[in-house]
Order: sequence, then C-alpha cells, then structure tokens
Amino acid sequence: MTLTVMVLLTVIILLALFLPFTLRLAEEQLEAFLFVLGILAVSITGAWTWHLVGEAFKEPVAISLAVLITGLLFRKFKKQLDSLVILLEEKLGLRPAVFLIILVLSLLSSIITAIIAALALCEITSNLKLSRRDSIHIIVMGCFAIGLGAVLTPIGEPFSTIVTAKLSKAPHYAGFFYLLNLLWKFVLPGIVFFAFAATRLEGKHRQTAPAISEEKVKDIVLRAAKVFVFVMALILFGKGLTPLAESTIIKLPVWALFWANSISAVLDNATLAAAEIVPAMTNKQIEFMLIALIISGGFLIPGNIPNIICASKFKIKSKEWAKKALPLGICVMLIYFIVLSILPVAE
Repeated sequence: MTLTVMVLLTVIILLALFLPFTLRLAEEQLEAFLFVLGILAVSITGAWTWHLVGEAFKEPVAISLAVLITGLLFRKFKKQLDSLVILLEEKLGLRPAVFLIILVLSLLSSIITAIIAALALCEITSNLKLSRRDSIHIIVMGCFAIGLGAVLTPIGEPFSTIVTAKLSKAPHYAGFFYLLNLLWKFVLPGIVFFAFAATRLEGKHRQTAPAISEEKVKDIVLRAAKVFVFVMALILFGKGLTPLAESTIIKLPVWALFWANSISAVLDNATLAAAEIVPAMTNKQIEFMLIALIISGGFLIPGNIPNIICASKFKIKSKEWAKKALPLGICVMLIYFIVLSILPVAE
C-alpha cells in the first residue's frame, strides 16, 4: 500500500467518524453518506470484483428481511404485547416483571433484531407508566442488554452482520453461530447483570411516560430498506479499508485494541467494526475488540442503534443518558477487561 493510498483511506475514516457530527445532511442521510465513502474506499484500493458486488447485495438480505418481518409482526401484535406487560406486572410485581422483560428481549434480540427489541422496550416502558427517572433507567439498562444479546447472530444488528461477513473467509470461516460460540460466555452474564440493574427503581408510578405512536407499514418498509443500504455500505467501506487495518490495527496489543475502541461511545460500533475487523486477527484480538465495542456502545446515545431509537422515542437528552450509563458502564467495561485477560481464548 502506497503512502498516497494510506493518506486517502485515513481521510475517509476521519470523514466517516466525524462528519455526521458536524454536517446535518450526513447525519440525516447516514446510509447514503457511508455508501459513497464505501465506493470511494474500494475504488482507491482497486478492490472492485464481481464477488464483492455480489457480497454487497447478498449480506444485507437476511437482516433486512428480519427487520421487515418482525417489524410487521410487532405492529400486528402491539395490543397483545401491551396486555401482556400489564398482566406480568400484576402477577409478578414491578421489579420481577422488569427483570424478565429485559432478559427475554435481550435474548430474543439476536433473532427479532436489536431494532425491534428496542421498539418493544419503548412500548413496554411506556405501558409501565413510571416516573421519567425510572423510565430512563429501564431504557438505558435495557439498551445495554439488547446490545449484548443482538451480537450473537448476524441478523441481530448491522454490527454483527458486518463482523460475520468480514470473518467469513479463512482462517475463521465465520458462519451463523460463530459469534454465539465465541462470545456467549461473556454476553449471557452481562445480559443477566443489566436485567437485574434495570430493577433498581424508585417504583413511583406517574402518568408521565410518552405514548409511543403506532408505526405505519411504509415506515417499517423504509426502515428495512435503510438497513439494507447501511449494511451494503459497510461491506464496501470495510473492504476498502482492509489494507489500512491490516497494516495498523492488527499490530496493536489486545489491551490497546480494547481501550481504543471505547470510542464506540460516540461513534456507531458497526462503522468501527467495518473499519477495523480483518480476517488476519486472532480470536483473542476479536474478543477484546468486540466486547469493547459492545459495552462502550451503550455509554452514549450515538454508540448503538437501540440507544438512538429509544432516546428518540422518549426524548432522552444526551446528559440524561450519560449520567445514567457512564458510571456503571465504565465499571462493567473494566470488569470485562479483567475477565478477558484471565480466561482462555475460544477455539
């Protein structure tokens, strides 16, 4: 890779990471923005092949269909979900019901997608009719848990789709259950912890939670189309940036990979994964990187798709989110770092 190519790819990364924060059009049309950058990156490195084009069209299909189908099902059975939430609270009590709801949504998020799980979390929290403080607490803890659960399959969210696609060739040959086999021992305890943390409520009921408006079919279809374009863009983006990642990222020690990726707090973790993950990485490097991206992705609103959805629905401000998420999130990240450093690497 020539110096010119390295400089141009570095510029593309910087544009992808920071322009959405400074240019409103890039933020509002993120999928198209990343798609253009992906085309530029592949063109600069001369990586265009018919195989890449086929992969760019094939990889988004499964997650886009999952978002579409589960979105339509969620719309159809929304009233039944509302009734079930009320019944659970009556039968179990508030705190056990919250624990069970977060646990189930998080485990299902790898199948129904993080997007639908986040929408369901908003709907459920609204029906609990708690104070704003308790509602925000449930939302933030729930988004941490959903972010963990959704990573277990490639249809859970764009982040896991991209990681699986980028590691599908030798030496990892990542298939549908690759991330489940690699990360389950880290993910499941985290989900249980955040589900329990969500139950630490004041428990004061007030009619202040916003009503969640019903989505139209065209909104659901549009969201699935945006996911398709987003994943396609990340496939191209990641392929174009592979030479830069192979010459820089892969040479970092695992502790540096872990803490450097805490930047996912302010930058979407799927974009970071597309830019950084390369097949030449070891399982140990992948574990450290992915856990860092997942956990720090819950620190602030822009870090993960569920955060963005829930913050928008509940009108949660950045300071409110950070106040609730950062102290606990940093402690959890430190614990994960210690555990990752001690446990043997998955084969």
